[in-house]
Amino acid sequence: MCKMSAGGIDLIQIIFGEKGTGKTKRMLELANRTANEAKGSIVFIDDDTSYMYDLNYSIRFINASEYSIIGPKMFYGFLCGIAASDYDMEYIFIDGFLKLISHDLNTLEEFFKKLEAFSAKHKINIVLAASGKKEELPMFLQEYVV
Repeated sequence: MCKMSAGGIDLIQIIFGEKGTGKTKRMLELANRTANEAKGSIVFIDDDTSYMYDLNYSIRFINASEYSIIGPKMFYGFLCGIAASDYDMEYIFIDGFLKLISHDLNTLEEFFKKLEAFSAKHKINIVLAASGKKEELPMFLQEYVV
């Protein structure tokens, strides 16, 4: 499911585009396709329950708005908790990423460094969707965009 790069598999992928360009639909399709091939557990995180029933029954759905997440540090801890509760975690899909953390993408370089280390250490593929204009995408995120 992950795209291949010169260094091997990219463990973090970002589906990026302006609002209304089909990012959520693409995430749902990717998650459902992944459910048919994955050997480990899959989690889909969203900020409401709108798409909960559009997912394969084997995908664990989490409505993150129930956990009062404020900022990237708290969200990182949330992801660590999810990984700690399931040693067999293989994929985490995160829809509406910027709504969940309430931060500007330009301020998240350190967060993505930590996320990359977390993903590599635990061998968890992370696919997230974020809204924005292509010309506003920070340089440090361009390598993750699919």
